[in-house]
Amino acid sequence: MTLRPSQAALADVLRRYAIREGEFTLASGRTSTWYLDGRQVSFRGDCLHVVGEAIVDALVVAGVGDFDAVGGPAVGAVPVAIAVALVTGKPSFAIRAEAKGHGVGGRVAGVLEPGQRVLVVEDTATSGGSLLQALPAVREMGCPVVAVSLLLDRGGQLGDKLADEGITYCPVLGAPDLGFDFGS
Repeated sequence: MTLRPSQAALADVLRRYAIREGEFTLASGRTSTWYLDGRQVSFRGDCLHVVGEAIVDALVVAGVGDFDAVGGPAVGAVPVAIAVALVTGKPSFAIRAEAKGHGVGGRVAGVLEPGQRVLVVEDTATSGGSLLQALPAVREMGCPVVAVSLLLDRGGQLGDKLADEGITYCPVLGAPDLGFDFGS
């Protein structure tokens, strides 16, 4: 399959900076012979535009309509959300694993108002556990999730889980786009 220009640009920077081969234990506890550290791309100022454009292009291809704010689980999704905000001019936010007990509290940090339609992003996912755990924090604010997008889908199963919740899923790349099997 031929990659669109935005996918090819992202694949290039992921290969250059973020893919490691060896023995790795994933968040799910499974082991893998390759690892994608998406932060090695999304935390680079010279790659932010590539990240943001790739997500926006994936949304267009998937037919996702407009959204009001973009965010995702801290830490991996934060620079991805900022990259999308940079490209679109939309506000961004982060979802903490636990509510903060001081200041204004809550699990959401950044710019998110009740009722806004939300794009949730992440750098990479195998099973999507942390991403799925973050969705209730958005819904608790009365914000519908219009879509989920990420830079790389390692596992190939997250789309079915999100479809069960009525959420459009539009990853930029899947593991096979980088020469790996889903779930490997």
